[in-house]
Amino acid sequence: MKNASPIDIAWMRRAVELASHGIGSTHPNPVVGCVITNREGHPVGEGFHAISGGPHAEVEALRMAGSQARGGTAYVTLEPCNHTGRTGPCSDALIEAGIARVVYAVPDPNREASGGAEKLSSKNIQVEQGVLQDEAEAVNQVWLHSIRVGRPFVTWKFATTLDGRSAAPDRSSRWITGPLARADVHRKRAECDAIAVGTQTVLDDDPELTVRDEQDNPVGRQPLRVVVGDRDVPVTARVRNDRAKTLLLPTHDPAEVLRQLDDHQIRHLWLEGGPTLAAAFLRARLVDQIVAYIAPAVLGSGFSAIGDLGAESIDHLRRFHLADVTRLGDDVRLTLTPLEPANARTPTGGH
Repeated sequence: MKNASPIDIAWMRRAVELASHGIGSTHPNPVVGCVITNREGHPVGEGFHAISGGPHAEVEALRMAGSQARGGTAYVTLEPCNHTGRTGPCSDALIEAGIARVVYAVPDPNREASGGAEKLSSKNIQVEQGVLQDEAEAVNQVWLHSIRVGRPFVTWKFATTLDGRSAAPDRSSRWITGPLARADVHRKRAECDAIAVGTQTVLDDDPELTVRDEQDNPVGRQPLRVVVGDRDVPVTARVRNDRAKTLLLPTHDPAEVLRQLDDHQIRHLWLEGGPTLAAAFLRARLVDQIVAYIAPAVLGSGFSAIGDLGAESIDHLRRFHLADVTRLGDDVRLTLTPLEPANARTPTGGH
């Protein structure tokens, strides 16, 4: 939307902020925020989509606004849905509430739920699109990517020493980073839908792959645990315990991994595997984000964080855009994105 007013921008920015509160808890649905203003332009209701199957952002905001919503404006980060699932269409809720104007940031790419803007317009409601679209896309990038591209958004996470070692020669790797960085990993895990490792990591480290608190107890919604590879996983492995669900994928093909996870409606895959699994995804250009934890330490020998990518000269460097740098105690977290677009759709596509 061109030449948006300062008021429209302000309320949409608040809606984007509200949407962010749902990150990690709405799987497999998007995060959405909504602000309702009355006829005079004063805010009377706000809400966000907090949990899958729960009320959508517009419904929460309308509930708070009550009769004051009539003749007012709804600011929504994603086009109001036109789909009946576990909840009714938000477009119908806005119509019934007597909303006179709807401003939304991002068109809904989900064909099953789109069409809300058209329905609203057909009821003589003023509809405007595009206010703070980039900001609204950023807060909802995982879900939008998954729906548009037809595969999960992939984040590769690793921890390394200054000299790029992720494990010692005896394959031990606990702990390269300090407690603040490890706690941050659990916060990040909680935002994902699945955590993947290879069978070698299971055999070497016996990870549990759960989200845990400072006392090492599992907390909150647990992502799906995914073990990639055709070697047997011992029945005593911690990934087989009852603290989370586990999916064993006897394949070495990253595209096949993503195809199967897409069938499970996984939107965000957190890739924690060792150098072999990471290299396979990077070679296939199926990594959308890198989260690297760098410790102020050196080993001088041991295992690299990444396996062979086939580089034969410095011309084959893979470069990335540095999106964020965060200090965590003495460790540093780097968040990076590919300079070249990752591969989009897996061969069989999405739903």
